[in-house]
Amino acid sequence: MFPTGTYHRPALCVVGPQWGPCPLSHCPSLLPPLVLQEEGLNDVQEMIKTEKPHPERRLRGVLEELSSGCLHFVTLADKDQHHSSRTRLDRERLKSCMRELENMGQQATTLRSQVKKNTMKDKLKLVQNFLQKLRFLADEPQHTIPDVFIWMMSNNKRIAYARVPSKDILYSIVDEEMGKDCAKVKTIFLKLPGKRGFGPAGWTVQAKMEIYLWLGLNKQRKDFLSGLPCGFEEKKTARGQNLASFPPISLLYTKKQVFQLRAHMYQARSLFAADSSGLSDPFARVFFISQSQCTEVLNETLCPTWDQLLVFDNVELYGEAHEMRDDPPIIVIEIYDQDTVGKADFMGRTFAKPVVKMSDEQYCPPRFPPQLEYYQIYRGNSTAGDLLAAFELLQIGPGGKSDLPPIDGPTDMDRGPILPVPLGIRPVLSKYRVEVLFWGLRDLKRVNLAQVDRPRVDIECAGRGVQSALIQNYKKNPNFSTLVKWFEVDLPENELLHPPLNIRVVDCRAFGRYTLVGSHAVSSLRKFIYRPPDKKAQHWNMTVVRTMFAHRSRPTGEIVVNMEPEVPIKKMETMVKLEANSDAVVKVDVSEEEKERKKKKKKGGGGGGEEVEEEEPDDSMLDWWSKYFASIETMKEVGTEQRMVSVGGKRNILFPAKNKEKFKAPKDDKRKKQQSVPEFPEKKNKPRIDELKVFNKELETEFDSFEDWLHTFNLLRGKIGDNDDNATEEERIVGRFKGSICVYKMPLPDDITKEAGYDPNFGMFQGIPSNDPINVLVRVYVVRATDLHPADINGKADPYIAIKLGKTDIKDKENYISKQLNPVFGKSFDIEATFPMESMLTVAVYDWDLVGTDDLIGETKIDLENRYYSKHRATCGVSQTYSIHGYNIWRDPMKPSQILSKLCKDGKVDGPHYGPGGRVKVANRVFTGPTEIEDENGQKKQTDEHLALAVLRHWEDIPWAGCKLVPEHVETRPLLNPDKPGIEQGRLEMWVDMFPMDMPAPGPAIDISPRKPKKYELRVIVWNTDEVILEDDDYFTGEKSSDIFVRGWLKGQQEDKQDTDVHYHSLTGEGNFNWRYIFPFDYLMAEEKIVISKKESMFSWDETEYKIPARLTLQVWDADHFSADDFLGAIELDLNRFPRGAKTSKQCSLEMVTNEAELPMISIFKQKRVKGWWPFVARDENDELEVTGKVEAELHLLTAEEAEKSPAGLARNEPDPLEKPNRPDTSFIWFLNPLKSIKYLICTRYKWLIIKIVLALLLLVMVALFLYSMPGYMVKKLLGA
Repeated sequence: MFPTGTYHRPALCVVGPQWGPCPLSHCPSLLPPLVLQEEGLNDVQEMIKTEKPHPERRLRGVLEELSSGCLHFVTLADKDQHHSSRTRLDRERLKSCMRELENMGQQATTLRSQVKKNTMKDKLKLVQNFLQKLRFLADEPQHTIPDVFIWMMSNNKRIAYARVPSKDILYSIVDEEMGKDCAKVKTIFLKLPGKRGFGPAGWTVQAKMEIYLWLGLNKQRKDFLSGLPCGFEEKKTARGQNLASFPPISLLYTKKQVFQLRAHMYQARSLFAADSSGLSDPFARVFFISQSQCTEVLNETLCPTWDQLLVFDNVELYGEAHEMRDDPPIIVIEIYDQDTVGKADFMGRTFAKPVVKMSDEQYCPPRFPPQLEYYQIYRGNSTAGDLLAAFELLQIGPGGKSDLPPIDGPTDMDRGPILPVPLGIRPVLSKYRVEVLFWGLRDLKRVNLAQVDRPRVDIECAGRGVQSALIQNYKKNPNFSTLVKWFEVDLPENELLHPPLNIRVVDCRAFGRYTLVGSHAVSSLRKFIYRPPDKKAQHWNMTVVRTMFAHRSRPTGEIVVNMEPEVPIKKMETMVKLEANSDAVVKVDVSEEEKERKKKKKKGGGGGGEEVEEEEPDDSMLDWWSKYFASIETMKEVGTEQRMVSVGGKRNILFPAKNKEKFKAPKDDKRKKQQSVPEFPEKKNKPRIDELKVFNKELETEFDSFEDWLHTFNLLRGKIGDNDDNATEEERIVGRFKGSICVYKMPLPDDITKEAGYDPNFGMFQGIPSNDPINVLVRVYVVRATDLHPADINGKADPYIAIKLGKTDIKDKENYISKQLNPVFGKSFDIEATFPMESMLTVAVYDWDLVGTDDLIGETKIDLENRYYSKHRATCGVSQTYSIHGYNIWRDPMKPSQILSKLCKDGKVDGPHYGPGGRVKVANRVFTGPTEIEDENGQKKQTDEHLALAVLRHWEDIPWAGCKLVPEHVETRPLLNPDKPGIEQGRLEMWVDMFPMDMPAPGPAIDISPRKPKKYELRVIVWNTDEVILEDDDYFTGEKSSDIFVRGWLKGQQEDKQDTDVHYHSLTGEGNFNWRYIFPFDYLMAEEKIVISKKESMFSWDETEYKIPARLTLQVWDADHFSADDFLGAIELDLNRFPRGAKTSKQCSLEMVTNEAELPMISIFKQKRVKGWWPFVARDENDELEVTGKVEAELHLLTAEEAEKSPAGLARNEPDPLEKPNRPDTSFIWFLNPLKSIKYLICTRYKWLIIKIVLALLLLVMVALFLYSMPGYMVKKLLGA
């Protein structure tokens, strides 16, 4: 152990005991790949942060290093795993590490080939997972050697200490097994012992030591000086105590180097708020070797720009010059907050290594002058800002300081004798103007138990700033009276060096007191920087949009926008054709004639002639749910197509859900495309219904939080005490500031400032609406919830909706849905609100409880104000088509033409100009579409609404003012519970419409109430069975037979199963029944589900509703009298899609079950009546399906009204009775009809045998009588009697 830092270095040797029989050698260390991984990832993140080119190349290099490092470890460990001294734990751990690193190496190799520029971020996360796993594996579970403790003593008291893990300084002759700090000069910081070392008090450094540590075997002690800097002489003892002459008691360095350290302290950002005002008075203290210097103190700022050069003269370093250059000592920079009373408060610490220039090197690029770099400041284990600085260590040669590069620039006399950062290092500054839009403050919490009444916002950036107008009464109107203010500031040309912009909200209280409410630091100004457009790039001004049908020629790069010619055909069906001479994608609409031809082809196509194209659905039968389910189906289809196309080849083409575009391939790909057509069989039968957009995420995610011009900044509570260090950001939010920032370089081009209508009071925020209070009708539609978290002990919940907006609190407690985790609410709520006072909408789902208070399952919050004022027009979604009646009626009080005119006026866009032939011109772009609309009576009228809607649906294509408008939609929002932060409690499908009260009143809300199931009655007549397997052996005859009966039920109604009577003693598998089942049920046509409501148990309070697929189950059984009946086979028919029955028993086969995809399918809800043969199947001993019988059945579906008009009885009963089956005479029960049993079972089979036996018996009787009477008769004859 050698403490360094002095010319005469004392040495200390500690001789330890023998730690058992195991040597002090590790298995191959995981540190080399871990260190390479950490360094490489830091490089990649720095390249991304500083926007250096090609970070993906560096990431590929990191993966290659990781792969080779893992392979090297596995190779070494394979040789070492059978070492005799290894314990079982060592061997198992080594095997585990080998297995993990082998897999990691293979994954790294695979991942390396997948790293591209567009996949960079995703792959970087995966590589960071590798780093976490390496850290876990590198941690030794069983430390065999105690750690090294270094104590600093004063008057026999322990003042401070440092703990060095022994594995880090363990010596080995194999490099891979050596500790990372063994035989190296390291800087160690001593901290307070015991409890004093925890918390803020323990973050300050008690002492800094540079120390050289080596831990090894006694036989290896000759190598313990191998890592010391060269140029020393050993001072040895006369004789050592059993150590010969090892080690020396001290080292005398004969070689020393003199340096000058220049610390260019430019700026710090996002520092810790140490004062109660939410600000700090920071200064920096720089430590190097045994010297330290401080910067000046800058008052009340979290982003100080010191712009100060600290010079450390005559710094003596001992050792060889080349060692100093390759591994210079580290520099410690600590940030403190200066207090007028008491000592300075510690705010954070960072470390840096200087760029070294030796006396024989030139001070020139690329290494010099050094560039400013960001250094992460840490406060304990958490980050506390960044330091922007540069450090250079210059060797003073024989010529003295005159050989050093001069320090340019005089001292800053305004601040005292302070040297500024030289020009070559200091960033180049330019004059910028920062314009701030002060809109308002929202949701401000209490400060020191007092409500915020008169808040003000202070903006500060690089020492300059501006204050907003004072809000006189926060409760009455939380918006600012003066909207736009600005200030000018000098900012670096390099945008990466821009300081953050600080937003502080203070409350102006009585007697001139100002209390900090909260603050926000905008760390990056990049997205707020305005760059004047390049006129040379405005080639799109000449683009003209025309309508072209598929058979017309069109110029390259043309964009076609078209609505369908006829309103009843709601679905846009378009093809995407890739031109050979153009990279542009050209949309070509399909004409009606082509669609008719397609229809005919499909009608005459495959499917065995059974499948026909569905007719257009009747509008009177359609409702909002029809549109919703059609949209869900389209979304699933598009997702399937995207996955298949992305898997299928390198050319990935993603099809938008709205237009269902099909890809028309070149000639050489036609064969491939034809093969892929059958994979989407559902598409040709899908009815054409208008659709809406179903977002499986929040609408804010799709439209960038609607912060196109109005941004929301969360205000965080200033960290007054260190107890707040563990608080989450959500807990620290005390309110929100709404506004925006625009930063641009001065001066602006003349064409912008001299533009018509330019108001200098609003600067770059031209055309923003007024922020006066406005009354709005908010219409909330809640469709359904999915995957709710169970709230009851039975694993279910009884959810209902609760809505809160301002003072309005609606709880739909009476309409709770019993025992459902996926409830369908189908509710709409109208609320009148005043923006901005009532702009945060909360939609919650509660669990209804009979006793006690209801439990919150989850809630979601929507900022309605940002949506209302957004240019994306989120007030009411734009429908796919315009209709004045029916299920797709236009629900916005403004018609498409009125909306278009307003958008053109607000955006200063030329148009709209309606022309003949269904054309409309907007900003040098021409759109076309239908000009007729059909009313409720079927009469057609002329209208421009379809044309206007065509423009609105492609508004993002309009130059300058264009942006994507929110379509008619349903959004899916996660439900969160404050008591379970970060854990999703379910998802809620909903949407919100908003209508200003000073505009024409909107129509009534759309009826989205859940569809009520329709009552149906299914009548199933089982006529006959055939070829049923024979299960029983006859008691008398021994021949095979079965007592057949058929059982049937609808899925979910097993308790209402119905059985036929028994066809006894079937010898051929044939059964005759003529038996009718009747199954009444409630059915949802749109969801194709049967609805069943029943109580789960006798203790249930309400009935629970279940939705079950409509499936009919038929089973064939063998009846037994003295044992359980034997199951023979079954068939389950999906009533929406099942194979058509065979006409005869012989045509009925197993393929009707196994090859359903190739057979014509029918639906009982369309056919109404079906008769045929279907197979019963069961699994044999080899678990393969086999036919166990066939059933002839007739299915007849009637509505409840039809069933009431034509009633029918169960079985063969009245009304409409069925004939009794014509069964053979042998069909009876033997023990109930013994005479019949004798007649049919015995006489029929053994008739001649019985006759022969009777004759034989008669003959025997006659012979017996003869023999009996013969002696007496002979005696009589002999005696003459």
